[in-house]
Amino acid sequence: MTNINSNYKIGMISLGCPKNQVDGEILLAKLNDAGFQIVGEIADSDIMIINTCGFIDAAKQEAIDTILEVAEYKKAGIITAIVVTGCLAERYQDEITKEMPEVDAVVGIGANGDIVKICQKVLIGLDTSAFPNKCFLPLDDKRLLSTPKHWAYLKIADGCDNRCAYCAIPGIRGAFRSRKPESVIAEAKELAAGGVKELILIAQDTTKYGYDLFGEYRLDALLKELVKIDGIEWIRLFYCYPQRITDSLIDVIASKDKICNYIDIPLQHASERVLKAMNRVGTADDYKRLLSKMRAKIDGLSLRTTFMVGFPGETDEDFEELCDFVSDVRFDKMGCFTFSPEEDTPAFDMKNQIDEDVKLHRQEILMNLQYSVTEQANKSRVGRVYKVIVDGFDGENYTGRSYLDSPEIDSGIIFTSDTEIATGDFVNVKITDFNGYDLIGVKTN
Repeated sequence: MTNINSNYKIGMISLGCPKNQVDGEILLAKLNDAGFQIVGEIADSDIMIINTCGFIDAAKQEAIDTILEVAEYKKAGIITAIVVTGCLAERYQDEITKEMPEVDAVVGIGANGDIVKICQKVLIGLDTSAFPNKCFLPLDDKRLLSTPKHWAYLKIADGCDNRCAYCAIPGIRGAFRSRKPESVIAEAKELAAGGVKELILIAQDTTKYGYDLFGEYRLDALLKELVKIDGIEWIRLFYCYPQRITDSLIDVIASKDKICNYIDIPLQHASERVLKAMNRVGTADDYKRLLSKMRAKIDGLSLRTTFMVGFPGETDEDFEELCDFVSDVRFDKMGCFTFSPEEDTPAFDMKNQIDEDVKLHRQEILMNLQYSVTEQANKSRVGRVYKVIVDGFDGENYTGRSYLDSPEIDSGIIFTSDTEIATGDFVNVKITDFNGYDLIGVKTN
C-alpha cells in the first residue's frame, strides 16, 4: 500500500545556532521516516518548514524576513503550507499567529515530536499550533544530517539555568537537561558508522553536562568514552563556561589525542563591573589564570571566545579594559556582537542603554584589534605542517581545517595537491602563506 505522505514534498530552512540545527535534523528524520519526500528547494516543496532563531534582534529579523520570503511562494501557489518551528515560534507564538496569517502552523519546541501529525493537518487545510511543555523537546532521536558526511554536531544537553541578564534562552529553551551518557555514546557510534570523523559537542552550557543527572560535572567522563569509538578522529568542544572548566577536564583534553586542542569559551566581557551586571561569574583575573593554566597544560591550545559590547552602562573605561584583555590574552578566534535588548530579560529596561552607533563602533574596534592578533598568529604558522581534514575542492584548490579551526564559524586552510584527495580525508599540509584569516598551503607527505 502506498504511503499517502510520499505524495508530498517538504523543505526546510534552518536558521540560528547548531543546537537549533540539530533539532531541525531530528524533525527531518521524523518526516522522512513517515514517508514525506525531503527536498532542498522552496519551489520544489509542498510544505516549507522554517526552523527559526529568536535569540537577538538580528536573528529575529532574519527569521521574519525568511517567513515573508517563503510566503510569496505560497501566495503564488507554488507551495501549499508554511510551518514555523524553533526559538522564534516558541518565544513569539501569539504574535506570529496574529500578524502572519500566511503561516499555517506555529510549533513550539515541545511539539517537535509531533511534526508529522502537524504537517498532515496543514496539508488538509487545518491551521494548527502546538505549545506543550519545553521538556518534551526530543534530545536523543534519529537525525537526517544537514552537515557534510565527515563531520556532525552532537548535542549532549539542552536548556540553560545560568540566567545571564541579557539572555532570553532560559525562557525559550527551559531548564538545563543532560542526555544520558548511554544515549550520547550510542548516537556517536551511529554517526561514526555513517562516516562521521569529527564530532562537535554542543549544548547551551556544555561544561555543565551531567550535573542534573549525577550532581557533578561529567563532561570529562563522557569524553573518555567518546574517544574509544572507532572511526571518530577529532572531538571538538563548544560553549564551555569558564567556571566549570575543571582540572580533570583540562587533563582529559591534554591527554587524549582525539580531543582537539581547541575550546570555545564565551566570556562576554572582561570588566568586573559589566560582568557582575550581566550576572556572569568571574573576573578578568580569574579568566587569565584559567587560560594560562590551560595553555600550560594543553599543547598548542586554540582558544575561541565571544564578547558582547554595548551592554547597558558599559563605559569607555569598561570597553578599554575589554580591549586590553583581548590584547593581553591573544585569542586564536574571537567573535563580537552588540547588545540586543530582549524582552523578559533583566537587561531589557536597564538604565544607561548605549546608543546603537556607539555599540557598532566598539564592535568594529574590537574586531580590528583581533584581526591584528590573528595576522601575527598566522605569520607564526608559515612553515609549519598541520594535519588537515579536507572539506572541499573548487576545481583548483582544496579547502580544509586543522585542529585550530571549527567548521562554519572559523577560517581554514586553502591548499593545493598534486594528487586527488577525497572530502573527509586527513592529509598533512605545509603552510606557505596566509590571506586574511585563511592560511595557504600545499599538501606534503
